[in-house]
Amino acid sequence: MKIAITGATGFIGSRLVKRLLEKGHQPLILTRNRAKATRLFPNLEIVGYTPTESGAWQDAIASCDGVVNLAGEPIGENRWTPERKQAILNSRQLGTRQIVDAIAKAQPKPRVLVNASAIGYYGTSETATYTETSPPGDDFLAQVCQAWEAEAEKVKDADVRLVILRFGIVLGDGGALAKMLPPFKLFAGGPIGSGRQWFSWIHRDDLVNLIIDALTRNDMEGVFNATAPNPVRMSEFCQTLGDVLNRPSWLPVPSIALEALLGEGAKVVLEGQNVLPKRTTSCGFNYRYPTLKPALADIVT
Repeated sequence: MKIAITGATGFIGSRLVKRLLEKGHQPLILTRNRAKATRLFPNLEIVGYTPTESGAWQDAIASCDGVVNLAGEPIGENRWTPERKQAILNSRQLGTRQIVDAIAKAQPKPRVLVNASAIGYYGTSETATYTETSPPGDDFLAQVCQAWEAEAEKVKDADVRLVILRFGIVLGDGGALAKMLPPFKLFAGGPIGSGRQWFSWIHRDDLVNLIIDALTRNDMEGVFNATAPNPVRMSEFCQTLGDVLNRPSWLPVPSIALEALLGEGAKVVLEGQNVLPKRTTSCGFNYRYPTLKPALADIVT
């Protein structure tokens, strides 16, 4: 298959490109940063684009069998100023709108769109358990995810198969884990906030394999939670990380410190949600890392 990918130079996208090549597929890179993409993928077809604007880049989609839309402004890296929140929303809502528009106009059309979303769709809770059929929350991230998914849903009007993957916290060499490792290596690691908040995670290799299944399996359609089947509370996550690193997990990061750094955006880490991948396991997806300790051991060693 020839697969157009947005967000291909990122933490998830770069690994996806590698796996697609290993499996004999042909990635086409849609990117805002041609220089970076050329450095990462010197032998691949690269098309420059502005995600929130239509343009000649949309013509490239007509030659593709499938599209993977991973693009979006980072959520947890800066304070959520009004401008930042608008950028987070626009990059997903307007960016997906342009992708869907390109697919609708393409002749011939791609057969499938795999669109990222996030478990932020459900809101946060220490007590509730969420599956793919759970209703949405009402906080900012839940609203972003609803708008994001609503744009993706429009691709069905063009008779294109749609798979929406609601990503949990992705663990790999980089991403969120890279920010958590330094304190542990300095013997200063520990749970963030109360430690009671849920941590719904997935190993990056499992996520990439799930994306490829979504591209290639015609029986996969609709929403799937892209999380491991065994979520943990933050205290257990940090204890397990300490065990794998042979470091203590004793110095908690107080909520007020994270709130001072990230403002409203701190709630992503401080509140969490217990998400189960009911449809993902029901469709027979085979996790390489269904439990946390082997996943962390694979990454940090």
